[in-house]
Amino acid sequence: MIISQTPYRVSFAGGGTDLPAFYHDDHGAVLSTTIDRYMYVNVHRRFEPTYRIAYSEIELTEDPASIRHELVREALQLTEIDEPIEVTTIGDVPAGTGMGSSSTLTVGLLNAFYAYSGKLASADKLSREACGIEIETLGKPIGRQDQYAAAFGGLNFIKFMPDDSVVVEPVPCTQEARKELESRALLLYTNQTRSADGILQKQSDGMDKQREKLRSMRDLAYAMRDAISGKGDLDLFAELLHDGWQLKRSQGYGISDPMIDSWYEAAMQAGAQGGKLLGAGGGGFVLLLAPPERHEKIREVLKYPKELDFSLENTGSRIIYFNQ
Repeated sequence: MIISQTPYRVSFAGGGTDLPAFYHDDHGAVLSTTIDRYMYVNVHRRFEPTYRIAYSEIELTEDPASIRHELVREALQLTEIDEPIEVTTIGDVPAGTGMGSSSTLTVGLLNAFYAYSGKLASADKLSREACGIEIETLGKPIGRQDQYAAAFGGLNFIKFMPDDSVVVEPVPCTQEARKELESRALLLYTNQTRSADGILQKQSDGMDKQREKLRSMRDLAYAMRDAISGKGDLDLFAELLHDGWQLKRSQGYGISDPMIDSWYEAAMQAGAQGGKLLGAGGGGFVLLLAPPERHEKIREVLKYPKELDFSLENTGSRIIYFNQ
């Protein structure tokens, strides 16, 4: 039995600049961190001559090419596993909530399948192959930040170059700055889930009209990296987070909606310093930064939505159990 553990990510700035339609002409940059919430992939040899895939559904088939779960199917083919196995996936948060769940799963599947085959896979290999499955093989209109965040882990500044190379730079900040960021953060669930594909496809199709805004969002990622580095200026960091959300929602494409806008406005009036909707938009989790003494007032005005406590995570995808 093999179990991989792969962290979800929270992206602070630069989302959208990791789309090929942007960075092929003008490099992209994203600031993000992984958190201590995970996707688990369990792989076990089966006695029966069938593949069993368990997620929100259960599939049973003798032919791996007929597996309906496309990420499992393509990861199996890429890692060349040709014997009956059981694959179970379990996530700490729902899909479609803006925390990179699809790419987190793809990275976790590859890591577990390589381990099952007795092979080691570097974070760079996992990232590149996860991008290959999602973007090239399956044709999803997504970017590359989530795969690299999940595989490498940590608080990183990730650059996307016109030649498709990706540079992952850990952000050097003190433990005190990390703790201050954690103490100010609220991660609140809008109770809405969505597929990011439609929003991202519209972003890619409308790239010529939005390029200047995306350059500004990339520049904000640089500024936020500098604000959190060293001892950190969390007041400036929160202010820049607010500026980034205003830029992002101004693109349209269904990124925000009246409910999310009203939430955000109420939270700011209750003492939040900045925030954003995670992921491509349309639902999922809202990240807010506020002094801890304002948290209860924010919860009250938002009528106590479901909340996800978290800490920053330093490690990326890893094998936490190996027994053959």
